[in-house]
Amino acid sequence: MKVRLPEDLLTFFIDIENISFYMNRLKRCLIIRSEIFLHFGQHNTRKNALRSSSTEAQPRGRKKRVEHTIVSCLTFRQRQQWPRGAARNGRVGNLLQQSTFRFLSTNVGRNMTAEPSEKKASPDSPTKRRHRIAMVCDFFYPRLGGVEMHIWSLSYHLLNLGHKVIVITHAYNSPDAEVSRQDDKGLLIKKKKSKRTGVRYLPGGLKVYYCPFLPMVDEDCLPTFTTSFPLLRWIFIREGIEIVHAHQATSTMANEAVTYAAEMGLASVYTDHSLFGFDDIASIILNRVLKATLSTVGAAICVSHTCRDNFILRAHMLPSIVHVIPNAVDTSKFIPDLSRRKKNRITVVVVSRLVYRKGVDLLVGIIPPICRAFPNVDFLIGGDGNKKLSLEEMVERERLHNRVEFLGYVPHSSVRDVLVRGNVFLNCSLTESFCIAILEAASAGLFVISTNVGGVPEVLPPDMIHLADPNVDSLVESLSCAISGKIDSTDPFEFHRRVSQMYSWQRVASETVTVYDRVIATPRLSLSQRLVRYKTVGRAAGFVVCLLGITLHFVVLLVEWWQPRHSIDVVPDLCIDKNQKHANDNENS
Repeated sequence: MKVRLPEDLLTFFIDIENISFYMNRLKRCLIIRSEIFLHFGQHNTRKNALRSSSTEAQPRGRKKRVEHTIVSCLTFRQRQQWPRGAARNGRVGNLLQQSTFRFLSTNVGRNMTAEPSEKKASPDSPTKRRHRIAMVCDFFYPRLGGVEMHIWSLSYHLLNLGHKVIVITHAYNSPDAEVSRQDDKGLLIKKKKSKRTGVRYLPGGLKVYYCPFLPMVDEDCLPTFTTSFPLLRWIFIREGIEIVHAHQATSTMANEAVTYAAEMGLASVYTDHSLFGFDDIASIILNRVLKATLSTVGAAICVSHTCRDNFILRAHMLPSIVHVIPNAVDTSKFIPDLSRRKKNRITVVVVSRLVYRKGVDLLVGIIPPICRAFPNVDFLIGGDGNKKLSLEEMVERERLHNRVEFLGYVPHSSVRDVLVRGNVFLNCSLTESFCIAILEAASAGLFVISTNVGGVPEVLPPDMIHLADPNVDSLVESLSCAISGKIDSTDPFEFHRRVSQMYSWQRVASETVTVYDRVIATPRLSLSQRLVRYKTVGRAAGFVVCLLGITLHFVVLLVEWWQPRHSIDVVPDLCIDKNQKHANDNENS
């Protein structure tokens, strides 16, 4: 943190990271007890410029020493511009005292006026400091998925811990149905869906900025490099953001936000949710972009150890700053209900997006042999996607209309009602970093059959899940074994209790705060340090990234001149404690 003193003291900055202030008396000047680092082109020049004086020292002598030390640290040209007679009339000491009181009125000053016995927290020792965090991602409500639910759950529990959290995403179409009305002639008129844009508040006090950015493919914004900077900068300054937390490698807003945070001197954290390859052209381009944008990130979080290994290889990250914090599940929303199950029938539940990556082609080959081998087995399929037609054609060809039920799109609020109807949960995904669906199924009391891919083996213990190779024969064998013997020995409520003990969002939020504390304690990178990191992207690519970094730096200076910080209104922080109490009262009622 740097503080600018008045013009009469010339334009120099004081690094106050290691300074601890306290007031001896109201009528006396501030006593400086730590070292002051004066910056004139280099960091940490002229160390030990001023040492603390005793409380019994005379004010006049201390003021003269302060003036002499400040003047001696100036350059020759600055000494020529120093006002004559300043040392005689005590003008320096008065201006220093005025600027100090002005600094003490800020949030940083209040934090620095602690007792002298309080020591600065090291990066390894977490503090109880409240952070201001901005979650940035293209994927959020009203779109529903694993990343979206992770962001919402983590933000909600960080709010409960007393931190300020906002979410920044792009505008979405409203999920509300089309409005229909009749005109004067009795004709039916349908209005188009409205846009979810601007500032919205979700339950629990979560503030969401829906920015008017243009989505490109799969609700991902069009890469603009600098066009989104003025708006994101305005939000960061307006909300007093200290930490920018980006999510998902394929999110354009997330990659740009990490770069903007480095330029603005903000701490940055990135969470990786998916696994990507190394041989296809899309993965190669994505990995190179990720390596460039995350060169300045303070820390990274992965949802599994497999995801961590994949991420370190793809982005060439330092293993020391990559942490593993698994996903969690709200077990209170997935309580078993045995009355919903069919008697004398076994139901296999599949809830996922019906796309190639979720192994729908494997599911097409699994259902017919299972139905032939077990006449008392039914399939319940929830979800939608471009592979749904393949399943419908299989059901029509095998004449399994009475054995296979399609539910279509299932909102997350209704997933539990679908899961409690089954005995076994089947996951055929071809790649998963952390499959939260099997965690929800186990919490609902279902035995899980899943493909042995990605981070799936890390989610549940062996007695709650049976892993199979991603092929039809292995999955049919595992599912047959589970239907024959595993279901009868399964206690749904014991499964629910064990999942509740293993996973909780409170634990995820606490571990994430520990990462925030370490990132905040890490010094920010200068322009030269950022360029050195950009150069490591590659020979040709590194040169291009350096040019883009320099261009972005000049864009930042231009925006700072066009829209100064003092012209942006800073919103006050909400009283988190009262909101937390109100939210808890609503949940209890």
